[in-house]
Parts: sequence; C-alpha cells; structure tokens
Amino acid sequence: MGRQEKQVGYRTTNTYETLNEVTGKTKNVWIVLHGIGYLSKYFLRYFEDLNPEENYVIAPQAPSKYYLKNEYKHVGASWLTKERTELEVQNVVAYLNAVYQAENIPEHCQLYILGFSQGVSIATRWVARGQIKCRSLILYAGGIPNELTPDDFSFLETNNTSVSILVGNRDEYLNAERLQQESIKMEKLFKGRAKQIIFEGGHELKKELIHQLI
Repeated sequence: MGRQEKQVGYRTTNTYETLNEVTGKTKNVWIVLHGIGYLSKYFLRYFEDLNPEENYVIAPQAPSKYYLKNEYKHVGASWLTKERTELEVQNVVAYLNAVYQAENIPEHCQLYILGFSQGVSIATRWVARGQIKCRSLILYAGGIPNELTPDDFSFLETNNTSVSILVGNRDEYLNAERLQQESIKMEKLFKGRAKQIIFEGGHELKKELIHQLI
C-alpha cells in the first residue's frame, strides 16, 4: 500500500538544428550543446560567423522546454535536473547518439564538440559514455560532473584530442573556490593535457573565442 514510483519506456521524437551544408570543402563539423534556458535555433547564432564553406554546425535540442520568467512568451530548455539524473542522462545520451548516427559525419571532416554552461555536463558525459572520437573537446563556462573519472577520457589521449576549458574572469556561477575545484578536477581527468583559457567577461559565449579554437 502507499505511494509507488514506476517506470515505463516509450518512443519519443526530438528536433535539432543545423547550420550550413556538408560538401567536399567542409573541414570542420561542430556539435554544440547549449546552456540552460536556450533553444538550439538561437544558440546557432553564435556560430554564424564561421566560414560557411568549411564549417557545418549541429545544435542538438535539450528535451525539457519551459516558459522563461513566467511571462509565457519566450521558451527555453534544460537538459536535465537533479531529479532522476541518471535516467535523464541515459535518455539524453540515446538522443545524441541518434543525432550523431543520423548525420553520418564524413571521414574527411574534423569533429569539434562544444558544451556551454549546462551543455558542458552533457558534452562530457556523452563523450565519456560513447567514447566519441573528436578533434577537439571544448568545455565553455560549465562544470564537469563528479562521477566522471580519468579512465573515461583516456581514449582521447590516443586520439590526440585537444581539450580546451574556457572561463570568464567575472563569471557569476564560477567563484574563486569553484574555479579552483574545477581546475583540480580538470588536471586529474585530462592528466594535464587540457588547456585552460581565462577570458575577460562573465557567463557568456564570445564568438571571437570560438574562432580561435579552430
């Protein structure tokens, strides 16, 4: 008797956005994971200045949409919360795998994976669980989940993947103590191979920094 939580599996469908086209001239394919409160179609705007002939951008969409600021006008989305996190991670990883398979990235293209804010926790979990090989892993203004270990990322070393971690010096979500904790975690997880970039600014995505990462 009493309350019970049960679980059911079912098929669901989600969208994602892309920018530019894949051709023989395409050099770089980006999978970019937005932060909390974004929609993928707006997040793509930060990548519009990349050379369209050489760069193809894929922006997956976080599944949980909601109205921002209780005004019922503008919509944002979240990847997951602290409620049933492991189940949500499994669902998100399954979705990202489906996007990855559907896009069938050509072998001549280099893969860049970028997570911004909450997207950092998604990017790192997806790469670790799927052992996703990429040219560059870019973790921008977000925290790395505590459950991840150095073994989860050891394959990046053999793949010669570059790892970049970007943080604004006035980021309101990353105070000095949190930044120190993340720096220690970064050194441990990536065995000193990750490059940390501290830039002038707050919790914001800067187009010029993205250009410098190619």
